[in-house]
This record gives sequence, structure tokens and C-alpha cells, in this order.
Amino acid sequence: MSTSHHSGRALIVSITDHTLHGEDDGGAGALVTELLQEAGFVVDGSVTVPSDEVAIRTALNTAVIGGVDLVVTVGGTGVSPRDVTPDVTGEVIDRELLGIAQALRWSGMAAGVTDAVISRGLVGVSGSTLVANIAGSRAAIRDGMATLTPLAIHVIDQLSDPEV
Repeated sequence: MSTSHHSGRALIVSITDHTLHGEDDGGAGALVTELLQEAGFVVDGSVTVPSDEVAIRTALNTAVIGGVDLVVTVGGTGVSPRDVTPDVTGEVIDRELLGIAQALRWSGMAAGVTDAVISRGLVGVSGSTLVANIAGSRAAIRDGMATLTPLAIHVIDQLSDPEV
């Protein structure tokens, strides 16, 4: 796909407790970056934070204040006690976009991505920034981004159009 069309600015927030042990996000941020760049996004960066409410909230608020069009969080969407990404996202967003979150789960289920089905991930708008939670497995990232990207471009167009 041509990258001549600028789809917007994006930031990736990888949420993993592996950072507590000095490890990285296993390439999740790089994979999302690559997929977003292929879709014409300018990726401002990828940050990795522990699965901690304060760290996640700080990363999300920093991205929103920084004016990016899209924040994709990766990981922390499941049912374990440390999976707090959707909880924090719910506090940061102004309006939830239930249909996109459901589309992510449905497409994952259809593709056989088990963790997409149990994902509690949210998608919503904070100010003029679209925030989307994606499950952390590589399969969930690939499927989720294929579903999310065209929807994100549409929402970003609507958010940036003063006539809408």
C-alpha cells in the first residue's frame, strides 16, 4: 500500500510485566509500528510500560496531551488480576466505541485467535485521540490491526473534520 496518504500520527504502548525483569515487549511494538506505517501512519514512537495502572494511565495521558491521532495499546486485556489495560483505558476515554471493540473480538474469533475472544479490550475517543486496546499475542496483533486500521482511519477523519 502506498504511504503517500498520511493517515495520522500514532503511538504504541506495549503493556507487559516483562519490563520488570529487564526484558522487552517481544517485538509487539515493532510489529504494530510496521503495520501502522504500511497503512500510512507516522508512528511517533513505541513505549513499553509495566502492567501497572499508574504507568498505563501516564502513558495514555501523555499520548493524548501530545496530540497523536491514534494510540494502540498492546497487552493487558485478559482476565488475570494484572490485566488492567481496559480498566485504565475506560478512565481515560471520553466516549467508548463499542462496535469497534466488538469487531476486534469478532474478527479474532473468526480467525481462531483465542485470546481475542476473551479480550476485555476497549476502543474509544479521548479528546481528539482514538485509543484502542489490542491483545498481546502476535496473532491477535496481526488480526486486530487488520480490523482496526481502516476503522481508525475513518474515525480519525471524522474527528479531524470540523464540518462533521
